[in-house]
Amino acid sequence: MGAFVGFVRNPGRRRSQVWAWPALAVTLAAAAGILGCHRPSGVATQTQTEASLPQQGLERLPARRDADDVGRFLAGLPGRPGSPFLELEQEAPWQAHRAELDKRWRRIEAGALPALRAFYQEELRPHGVGAGCVFYPFSGPDVLFVTALFPESPTYILVALEPPGSLPRAEQILKRGLETYLAGVRASVESELHRSFFITREMDRQFRGQLTDGLLPAIVHLLVRTGHTIEGYRLVRLDDEGRLVARLPDEAPPAGRPPNRGLELDFRPEQEATVRKLFYFAVNLSDARLKRNAPFLRFLAGLGRLTTYLKATSYMPHHQDFSVLREQVLGLSSAILQDDSGIPYRFFDSEVWEIHLYGHYERPYGSFRWLQQPDLRKAYASQGSKPLGFHLGYGFARIPSNLLLAVRRQAQGAR
Repeated sequence: MGAFVGFVRNPGRRRSQVWAWPALAVTLAAAAGILGCHRPSGVATQTQTEASLPQQGLERLPARRDADDVGRFLAGLPGRPGSPFLELEQEAPWQAHRAELDKRWRRIEAGALPALRAFYQEELRPHGVGAGCVFYPFSGPDVLFVTALFPESPTYILVALEPPGSLPRAEQILKRGLETYLAGVRASVESELHRSFFITREMDRQFRGQLTDGLLPAIVHLLVRTGHTIEGYRLVRLDDEGRLVARLPDEAPPAGRPPNRGLELDFRPEQEATVRKLFYFAVNLSDARLKRNAPFLRFLAGLGRLTTYLKATSYMPHHQDFSVLREQVLGLSSAILQDDSGIPYRFFDSEVWEIHLYGHYERPYGSFRWLQQPDLRKAYASQGSKPLGFHLGYGFARIPSNLLLAVRRQAQGAR
């Protein structure tokens, strides 16, 4: 079966990020538990209030096709009738772009994507994992892995440092030069698809002005290339109560308050009628910043029961500086899927969590070797593990990959 490592963060450049105020968030979660994410119907519910993200998240956005048009153009897929990029698709640079991307994606579509989807059906779905909101901190624009591993989730919450960005227009692309721009698009996915991870210094350069002003182009590129249609999007932020508010592209953040800029997208798998939601927020998760970011904490606490996904985090949850992140994830999640860069094995209480192991674990790769977990290695040896049909995480596929699935036991509801 084909192997592919998902979009991961660069181990060579660590940014300090911490979750803070665990007591506040857990208290809010208890109050907001009834507001948890639910599976969407294809139709908006007219009786929903504006009290929380999960309730808002069930409402359909006004239909607009521009994000889908841009995504198809960037991803090398022919535009639909009426696309503003149809003329540009006739140009030789786009034709070459399409051929190159087809070649890069052919291996993934034949190997990694079927393997990821099979893993969901065989290992996650039987435990009810991914039936509600999926929370993916430190995600970057990695919509490929999260939608393939949790294809039936109604809502995906991605959080990272990079700005949300905007959609490029045809005239902006032409101003840069069509061939040059498309070469940059291919370069932005080259490390993801060939070397198997996002490199932070490249993301800083590509998604902070050199190629785009944020992650939205990469997100729509990956969504449409993996068989999704984007039916609407808007720019959002959080108000003081942690509720979603529409924002203008150049809107200044409220004075003295965290900007909490984000994106909201409606999308659906092709051949399906059910619309999913994806939110991306650019939030500094460092302790110093998050202590002053009550709106985001209220937002997080109002999500209800979560499936948390952790992958290639630069081993941040292993450090004392990230104890609050561990508390939040362990307290608010009904299930956690992670590689060994997530929460250290010793924090999973066997009376609370049922543990399932996959792949093989010996020690971290490269510069992270000193963060090895003898207890996790012992668990693999004594408990045994199931094989993985794909690679993910650090190691460039040079070492076996590993996954840990923790499912909260029936008697232990999320706090």
